Amino acid sequence: MHAALRRHPARLIPVLAAAGLLTACGGGAGSTKADEPPAKVTVTPAAGSKEAKLGSAISVRATGGKLTSVDVKDDKGGTVDGRLSGDGTSWTSNGKVKPATTYTVRTRTTSDQGRKAAASSTFSTEKADKINKLTNTPGGGQTVGTGMPISILFDHPISQDRRAEIEKALKVSTQPKVTGAWGWVKDYSGKDRIDWRPKDYWPTGTKVSVKGALSGINSGDAGGWFARDYNFGFSIGADHKAVIDVPAHRLTMYENGKNVGTITGSAGSPDDPTRGGVHTVRSKNAAETMDSATIGHGSEWMLDSQWVTHLTASGTFLHSAPWNKSLGVVNNSHGCFGMTTSDAKKVYDFLSIGSTVEVKGTSNPNKTDVGNGLEVWQESWQQWQQRSALK
Repeated sequence: MHAALRRHPARLIPVLAAAGLLTACGGGAGSTKADEPPAKVTVTPAAGSKEAKLGSAISVRATGGKLTSVDVKDDKGGTVDGRLSGDGTSWTSNGKVKPATTYTVRTRTTSDQGRKAAASSTFSTEKADKINKLTNTPGGGQTVGTGMPISILFDHPISQDRRAEIEKALKVSTQPKVTGAWGWVKDYSGKDRIDWRPKDYWPTGTKVSVKGALSGINSGDAGGWFARDYNFGFSIGADHKAVIDVPAHRLTMYENGKNVGTITGSAGSPDDPTRGGVHTVRSKNAAETMDSATIGHGSEWMLDSQWVTHLTASGTFLHSAPWNKSLGVVNNSHGCFGMTTSDAKKVYDFLSIGSTVEVKGTSNPNKTDVGNGLEVWQESWQQWQQRSALK
Protein backbone atom coordinates (compact mmCIF):
# COMPACT_ATOMS: atom_id res chain seq x y z
CA MET A 1 0.00 0.00 0.00
CA HIS A 2 2.73 2.49 0.98
CA ALA A 3 4.74 1.81 -2.19
CA ALA A 4 1.72 2.41 -4.39
CA LEU A 5 0.97 5.72 -2.71
CA ARG A 6 4.49 6.97 -3.32
CA ARG A 7 4.10 6.55 -7.11
CA HIS A 8 1.20 9.07 -7.48
CA PRO A 9 3.16 12.34 -7.00
CA ALA A 10 5.71 11.21 -9.55
CA ARG A 11 2.97 10.97 -12.21
CA LEU A 12 1.57 14.45 -11.45
CA ILE A 13 4.82 16.33 -11.86
CA PRO A 14 4.95 16.36 -15.74
CA VAL A 15 1.29 17.46 -15.98
CA LEU A 16 1.78 20.40 -13.65
CA ALA A 17 4.89 21.45 -15.52
CA ALA A 18 3.03 21.48 -18.84
CA ALA A 19 0.22 23.62 -17.40
CA GLY A 20 2.78 26.11 -16.19
CA LEU A 21 4.23 26.42 -19.72
CA LEU A 22 0.77 27.25 -21.29
CA THR A 23 0.16 29.96 -18.71
CA ALA A 24 3.58 31.45 -19.36
CA CYS A 25 2.92 31.59 -23.12
CA GLY A 26 -0.22 33.62 -22.39
CA GLY A 27 1.85 36.28 -20.65
CA GLY A 28 0.89 35.40 -17.13
CA ALA A 29 -2.40 35.54 -15.30
CA GLY A 30 -4.92 38.10 -16.71
CA SER A 31 -3.17 38.64 -20.08
CA THR A 32 -4.62 36.02 -22.48
CA LYS A 33 -6.05 37.00 -25.93
CA ALA A 34 -9.52 36.73 -24.47
CA ASP A 35 -8.63 39.57 -22.13
CA GLU A 36 -7.37 41.86 -24.89
CA PRO A 37 -9.90 44.37 -26.32
CA PRO A 38 -11.40 43.43 -29.72
CA ALA A 39 -11.06 45.70 -32.73
CA LYS A 40 -13.55 48.56 -32.59
CA VAL A 41 -16.09 48.52 -35.45
CA THR A 42 -17.91 51.67 -36.60
CA VAL A 43 -20.83 51.34 -39.03
CA THR A 44 -22.27 54.29 -40.94
CA PRO A 45 -25.24 54.87 -40.90
CA ALA A 46 -25.10 54.38 -37.14
CA ALA A 47 -26.58 51.35 -35.45
CA GLY A 48 -30.14 51.91 -34.31
CA SER A 49 -30.88 54.68 -36.80
CA LYS A 50 -34.56 54.67 -37.71
CA GLU A 51 -34.48 57.20 -40.57
CA ALA A 52 -30.94 57.24 -41.93
CA LYS A 53 -30.54 59.80 -44.72
CA LEU A 54 -30.65 58.64 -48.34
CA GLY A 55 -27.89 59.21 -50.87
CA SER A 56 -24.97 57.65 -49.01
CA ALA A 57 -23.13 54.36 -49.13
CA ILE A 58 -22.79 51.97 -46.20
CA SER A 59 -19.33 52.13 -44.65
CA VAL A 60 -17.66 49.95 -42.02
CA ARG A 61 -14.38 50.86 -40.30
CA ALA A 62 -12.21 48.89 -37.89
CA THR A 63 -9.73 50.50 -35.46
CA GLY A 64 -7.24 48.50 -33.47
CA GLY A 65 -7.46 45.61 -35.94
CA LYS A 66 -8.76 44.45 -39.31
CA LEU A 67 -12.03 43.35 -40.84
CA THR A 68 -11.93 39.71 -41.91
CA SER A 69 -15.49 39.64 -43.28
CA VAL A 70 -18.43 41.98 -43.81
CA ASP A 71 -21.90 40.66 -44.63
CA VAL A 72 -24.71 43.15 -45.30
CA LYS A 73 -28.30 42.19 -46.05
CA ASP A 74 -31.50 44.18 -46.47
CA ASP A 75 -34.88 43.28 -45.03
CA LYS A 76 -35.86 41.45 -48.23
CA GLY A 77 -32.88 39.11 -47.94
CA GLY A 78 -30.89 40.86 -50.64
CA THR A 79 -27.12 40.96 -50.29
CA VAL A 80 -25.28 44.27 -50.52
CA ASP A 81 -21.98 44.00 -52.37
CA GLY A 82 -18.99 46.06 -51.34
CA ARG A 83 -15.22 46.32 -51.40
CA LEU A 84 -12.65 45.88 -48.64
CA SER A 85 -9.72 48.28 -48.49
CA GLY A 86 -6.23 46.95 -49.14
CA ASP A 87 -5.22 47.26 -45.47
CA GLY A 88 -8.41 45.54 -44.30
CA THR A 89 -9.50 48.41 -42.07
CA SER A 90 -12.53 49.62 -44.05
CA TRP A 91 -15.37 48.34 -46.23
CA THR A 92 -17.67 50.39 -48.47
CA SER A 93 -20.82 49.29 -50.28
CA ASN A 94 -20.83 49.49 -54.07
CA GLY A 95 -24.20 51.25 -54.10
CA LYS A 96 -26.21 53.56 -51.89
CA VAL A 97 -28.88 52.79 -49.32
CA LYS A 98 -32.44 52.30 -50.58
CA PRO A 99 -35.47 54.15 -49.25
CA ALA A 100 -37.54 52.65 -46.39
CA THR A 101 -35.19 49.70 -45.97
CA THR A 102 -33.70 47.99 -42.91
CA TYR A 103 -30.12 46.76 -43.18
CA THR A 104 -28.22 44.33 -40.98
CA VAL A 105 -24.41 44.52 -40.99
CA ARG A 106 -22.48 41.54 -39.61
CA THR A 107 -18.73 41.80 -39.19
CA ARG A 108 -15.83 39.62 -38.12
CA THR A 109 -12.58 41.17 -36.98
CA THR A 110 -9.11 40.31 -35.71
CA SER A 111 -7.49 42.78 -33.34
CA ASP A 112 -3.87 43.84 -33.56
CA GLN A 113 -3.20 41.42 -30.67
CA GLY A 114 -4.92 38.58 -32.55
CA ARG A 115 -8.27 38.51 -30.78
CA LYS A 116 -11.12 37.44 -33.05
CA ALA A 117 -14.60 38.89 -32.59
CA ALA A 118 -17.98 39.13 -34.30
CA ALA A 119 -20.52 41.96 -34.17
CA SER A 120 -23.90 42.93 -35.64
CA SER A 121 -25.45 46.31 -36.41
CA THR A 122 -28.93 47.23 -37.71
CA PHE A 123 -30.29 50.52 -39.07
CA SER A 124 -33.24 51.71 -41.19
CA THR A 125 -33.46 54.41 -43.86
CA GLU A 126 -36.00 57.17 -44.36
CA LYS A 127 -38.87 56.97 -46.82
CA ALA A 128 -38.72 58.74 -50.18
CA ASP A 129 -41.37 61.26 -51.16
CA LYS A 130 -41.33 59.85 -54.70
CA ILE A 131 -39.95 56.65 -56.25
CA ASN A 132 -38.67 56.64 -59.84
CA LYS A 133 -38.96 53.47 -61.92
CA LEU A 134 -37.96 52.54 -65.45
CA THR A 135 -39.15 50.46 -68.38
CA ASN A 136 -36.50 48.75 -70.47
CA THR A 137 -36.64 47.89 -74.17
CA PRO A 138 -36.00 45.22 -75.28
CA GLY A 139 -37.42 43.06 -72.54
CA GLY A 140 -35.27 40.51 -70.77
CA GLY A 141 -34.66 37.33 -72.76
CA GLN A 142 -35.82 38.71 -76.12
CA THR A 143 -34.10 38.08 -79.44
CA VAL A 144 -34.10 41.25 -81.55
CA GLY A 145 -32.81 42.67 -84.82
CA THR A 146 -29.37 44.06 -85.55
CA GLY A 147 -30.50 47.70 -85.29
CA MET A 148 -32.04 47.50 -81.82
CA PRO A 149 -30.90 50.07 -79.25
CA ILE A 150 -31.13 49.57 -75.51
CA SER A 151 -33.84 52.01 -74.47
CA ILE A 152 -34.65 52.95 -70.87
CA LEU A 153 -37.76 55.05 -70.24
CA PHE A 154 -38.13 56.71 -66.83
CA ASP A 155 -41.44 57.18 -65.03
CA HIS A 156 -40.41 60.61 -63.72
CA PRO A 157 -38.07 63.37 -64.97
CA ILE A 158 -34.30 63.16 -64.60
CA SER A 159 -32.74 66.51 -63.71
CA GLN A 160 -29.72 67.64 -65.71
CA ASP A 161 -27.40 67.56 -62.70
CA ARG A 162 -28.28 63.90 -61.94
CA ARG A 163 -27.78 62.46 -65.40
CA ALA A 164 -24.03 61.83 -65.21
CA GLU A 165 -24.36 59.76 -62.02
CA ILE A 166 -27.23 57.73 -63.44
CA GLU A 167 -25.37 57.13 -66.70
CA LYS A 168 -22.32 55.91 -64.76
CA ALA A 169 -24.53 53.43 -62.90
CA LEU A 170 -25.66 51.80 -66.16
CA LYS A 171 -23.30 49.15 -67.52
CA VAL A 172 -23.52 47.26 -70.83
CA SER A 173 -21.57 44.04 -71.38
CA THR A 174 -21.52 42.22 -74.71
CA GLN A 175 -20.15 38.99 -76.11
CA PRO A 176 -18.40 39.55 -78.48
CA LYS A 177 -17.27 43.03 -77.47
CA VAL A 178 -19.21 45.83 -79.19
CA THR A 179 -18.46 49.56 -79.04
CA GLY A 180 -21.40 51.76 -78.12
CA ALA A 181 -22.53 54.74 -76.05
CA TRP A 182 -25.42 56.07 -73.96
CA GLY A 183 -27.38 59.10 -75.11
CA TRP A 184 -30.14 61.10 -73.41
CA VAL A 185 -33.40 61.36 -75.35
CA LYS A 186 -36.78 63.03 -74.92
CA ASP A 187 -39.32 60.31 -75.67
CA TYR A 188 -42.31 61.02 -77.94
CA SER A 189 -44.46 60.68 -74.79
CA GLY A 190 -42.60 63.59 -73.23
CA LYS A 191 -40.79 61.43 -70.69
CA ASP A 192 -37.03 61.28 -70.21
CA ARG A 193 -35.18 58.37 -71.79
CA ILE A 194 -31.63 57.11 -72.15
CA ASP A 195 -30.63 54.84 -75.06
CA TRP A 196 -27.48 52.86 -75.76
CA ARG A 197 -26.69 52.22 -79.40
CA PRO A 198 -23.74 50.40 -80.92
CA LYS A 199 -21.44 52.39 -83.18
CA ASP A 200 -22.47 50.11 -86.05
CA TYR A 201 -25.22 47.51 -86.32
CA TRP A 202 -25.00 44.57 -83.92
CA PRO A 203 -23.33 41.36 -85.15
CA THR A 204 -25.79 38.48 -85.31
CA GLY A 205 -25.50 36.24 -82.27
CA THR A 206 -24.32 38.95 -79.86
CA LYS A 207 -25.28 38.40 -76.20
CA VAL A 208 -26.05 41.62 -74.33
CA SER A 209 -26.23 42.18 -70.57
CA VAL A 210 -27.42 45.43 -68.96
CA LYS A 211 -27.00 46.23 -65.28
CA GLY A 212 -28.24 49.34 -63.54
CA ALA A 213 -26.92 49.91 -60.01
CA LEU A 214 -29.55 52.60 -59.44
CA SER A 215 -30.89 51.87 -55.95
CA GLY A 216 -30.38 54.81 -53.65
CA ILE A 217 -29.66 57.32 -56.44
CA ASN A 218 -31.63 60.55 -56.51
CA SER A 219 -33.02 61.50 -59.94
CA GLY A 220 -33.91 65.05 -58.84
CA ASP A 221 -36.66 66.80 -56.92
CA ALA A 222 -39.25 66.11 -59.65
CA GLY A 223 -38.17 62.51 -60.19
CA GLY A 224 -37.50 61.09 -56.75
CA TRP A 225 -35.28 58.19 -55.72
CA PHE A 226 -34.57 54.83 -57.31
CA ALA A 227 -35.40 51.99 -54.94
CA ARG A 228 -33.93 48.99 -56.78
CA ASP A 229 -31.23 47.81 -59.15
CA TYR A 230 -31.95 46.45 -62.63
CA ASN A 231 -30.47 43.54 -64.53
CA PHE A 232 -31.64 42.21 -67.90
CA GLY A 233 -30.23 40.67 -71.04
CA PHE A 234 -31.15 39.91 -74.64
CA SER A 235 -29.71 38.43 -77.84
CA ILE A 236 -29.24 39.66 -81.39
CA GLY A 237 -30.93 37.55 -84.05
CA ALA A 238 -30.77 37.32 -87.83
CA ASP A 239 -29.51 40.21 -89.95
CA HIS A 240 -32.78 41.20 -91.63
CA LYS A 241 -33.16 44.66 -93.15
CA ALA A 242 -35.43 46.40 -95.64
CA VAL A 243 -34.89 49.32 -98.00
CA ILE A 244 -37.74 51.37 -99.46
CA ASP A 245 -37.08 53.10 -102.77
CA VAL A 246 -39.79 55.75 -102.78
CA PRO A 247 -39.63 56.80 -106.49
CA ALA A 248 -39.65 53.13 -107.56
CA HIS A 249 -42.59 52.24 -105.23
CA ARG A 250 -40.49 49.31 -104.05
CA LEU A 251 -39.44 47.61 -100.80
CA THR A 252 -36.50 45.18 -100.90
CA MET A 253 -35.69 42.71 -98.14
CA TYR A 254 -32.07 41.80 -97.32
CA GLU A 255 -30.71 38.90 -95.29
CA ASN A 256 -27.01 39.19 -94.43
CA GLY A 257 -26.77 41.80 -97.18
CA LYS A 258 -28.33 39.55 -99.83
CA ASN A 259 -31.52 40.48 -101.69
CA VAL A 260 -34.15 37.90 -100.69
CA GLY A 261 -37.27 39.53 -102.11
CA THR A 262 -38.77 42.69 -103.58
CA ILE A 263 -42.36 43.85 -103.41
CA THR A 264 -44.20 46.91 -104.70
CA GLY A 265 -46.40 49.28 -102.76
CA SER A 266 -47.29 52.88 -102.16
CA ALA A 267 -45.27 55.33 -100.05
CA GLY A 268 -46.31 58.79 -98.88
CA SER A 269 -47.77 61.31 -101.32
CA PRO A 270 -46.02 64.62 -102.08
CA ASP A 271 -48.29 66.22 -99.47
CA ASP A 272 -47.42 63.60 -96.80
CA PRO A 273 -44.03 62.20 -97.83
CA THR A 274 -42.64 59.18 -95.98
CA ARG A 275 -40.00 59.98 -93.39
CA GLY A 276 -36.49 59.33 -94.69
CA GLY A 277 -33.38 57.78 -93.19
CA VAL A 278 -32.94 54.58 -91.21
CA HIS A 279 -35.82 53.56 -88.93
CA THR A 280 -35.90 50.77 -86.37
CA VAL A 281 -38.89 48.42 -86.09
CA ARG A 282 -40.30 49.28 -82.65
CA SER A 283 -43.36 47.00 -82.52
CA LYS A 284 -45.76 44.95 -84.65
CA ASN A 285 -49.49 44.29 -84.69
CA ALA A 286 -51.28 41.59 -86.67
CA ALA A 287 -54.47 43.67 -86.96
CA GLU A 288 -55.06 47.37 -86.41
CA THR A 289 -57.48 50.15 -87.23
CA MET A 290 -55.93 53.08 -89.10
CA ASP A 291 -57.40 56.24 -87.55
CA SER A 292 -56.74 59.49 -89.42
CA ALA A 293 -57.08 61.50 -86.22
CA THR A 294 -53.86 59.99 -84.83
CA ILE A 295 -51.76 61.69 -87.54
CA GLY A 296 -53.54 65.02 -87.68
CA HIS A 297 -56.12 64.32 -90.41
CA GLY A 298 -59.22 64.61 -88.29
CA SER A 299 -61.97 62.10 -89.04
CA GLU A 300 -61.12 61.56 -92.72
CA TRP A 301 -60.87 57.76 -92.45
CA MET A 302 -61.08 54.74 -90.19
CA LEU A 303 -59.68 51.69 -92.00
CA ASP A 304 -58.91 48.15 -90.83
CA SER A 305 -55.45 46.90 -91.74
CA GLN A 306 -53.43 43.74 -91.18
CA TRP A 307 -49.77 42.87 -90.62
CA VAL A 308 -48.78 46.28 -89.32
CA THR A 309 -45.07 46.96 -88.68
CA HIS A 310 -44.48 50.12 -86.64
CA LEU A 311 -41.50 52.37 -87.36
CA THR A 312 -42.14 55.74 -85.69
CA ALA A 313 -44.29 56.64 -82.70
CA SER A 314 -45.99 59.33 -84.80
CA GLY A 315 -47.45 56.82 -87.25
CA THR A 316 -45.01 55.71 -89.96
CA PHE A 317 -46.00 52.09 -90.57
CA LEU A 318 -45.65 49.28 -93.07
CA HIS A 319 -49.08 47.68 -93.52
CA SER A 320 -51.67 46.12 -95.77
CA ALA A 321 -53.70 48.61 -97.80
CA PRO A 322 -56.32 46.59 -99.72
CA TRP A 323 -58.31 49.77 -100.34
CA ASN A 324 -55.46 51.31 -102.37
CA LYS A 325 -55.86 50.53 -106.09
CA SER A 326 -52.60 52.29 -107.06
CA LEU A 327 -50.06 50.06 -105.28
CA GLY A 328 -46.79 49.96 -107.19
CA VAL A 329 -47.93 52.82 -109.45
CA VAL A 330 -48.51 55.98 -107.39
CA ASN A 331 -47.25 57.11 -103.99
CA ASN A 332 -50.48 58.32 -102.44
CA SER A 333 -50.43 57.25 -98.78
CA HIS A 334 -50.27 59.59 -95.80
CA GLY A 335 -46.68 58.65 -94.97
CA CYS A 336 -46.90 54.88 -94.51
CA PHE A 337 -45.84 52.22 -97.01
CA GLY A 338 -48.94 50.27 -98.04
CA MET A 339 -48.95 46.83 -99.69
CA THR A 340 -51.25 44.00 -100.58
CA THR A 341 -52.26 41.90 -97.60
CA SER A 342 -50.08 38.97 -98.66
CA ASP A 343 -47.02 41.19 -99.21
CA ALA A 344 -47.59 42.96 -95.89
CA LYS A 345 -47.48 39.58 -94.14
CA LYS A 346 -44.19 38.72 -95.88
CA VAL A 347 -42.65 41.91 -94.57
CA TYR A 348 -44.22 41.44 -91.13
CA ASP A 349 -42.78 37.93 -90.85
CA PHE A 350 -39.37 38.89 -92.21
CA LEU A 351 -38.67 41.93 -90.02
CA SER A 352 -38.24 41.41 -86.29
CA ILE A 353 -38.38 44.00 -83.53
CA GLY A 354 -35.10 45.85 -83.88
CA SER A 355 -34.68 45.30 -87.62
CA THR A 356 -33.98 48.42 -89.67
CA VAL A 357 -35.90 49.92 -92.58
CA GLU A 358 -34.13 52.55 -94.68
CA VAL A 359 -36.23 54.98 -96.71
CA LYS A 360 -34.50 56.43 -99.77
CA GLY A 361 -35.59 59.02 -102.32
CA THR A 362 -38.28 60.69 -100.22
CA SER A 363 -39.10 64.36 -100.64
CA ASN A 364 -39.45 64.75 -96.87
CA PRO A 365 -36.49 66.94 -95.81
CA ASN A 366 -36.99 66.53 -92.08
CA LYS A 367 -34.88 64.25 -89.91
CA THR A 368 -37.01 62.20 -87.54
CA ASP A 369 -36.38 63.02 -83.88
CA VAL A 370 -34.60 60.23 -82.02
CA GLY A 371 -37.39 60.02 -79.43
CA ASN A 372 -40.07 59.47 -82.11
CA GLY A 373 -39.68 55.72 -81.82
CA LEU A 374 -36.29 54.02 -81.60
CA GLU A 375 -34.73 56.43 -84.09
CA VAL A 376 -31.09 56.24 -82.97
CA TRP A 377 -29.85 55.66 -86.55
CA GLN A 378 -31.09 59.07 -87.66
CA GLU A 379 -27.83 60.49 -86.28
CA SER A 380 -24.18 59.84 -87.07
CA TRP A 381 -21.97 58.20 -84.45
CA GLN A 382 -20.33 61.57 -83.74
CA GLN A 383 -23.72 63.25 -83.25
CA TRP A 384 -24.92 60.44 -81.03
CA GLN A 385 -21.93 60.67 -78.68
CA GLN A 386 -22.80 64.29 -77.95
CA ARG A 387 -25.96 63.11 -76.19
CA SER A 388 -23.97 61.51 -73.35
CA ALA A 389 -23.91 63.34 -70.04
CA LEU A 390 -20.29 62.16 -69.71
CA LYS A 391 -19.02 63.60 -72.99
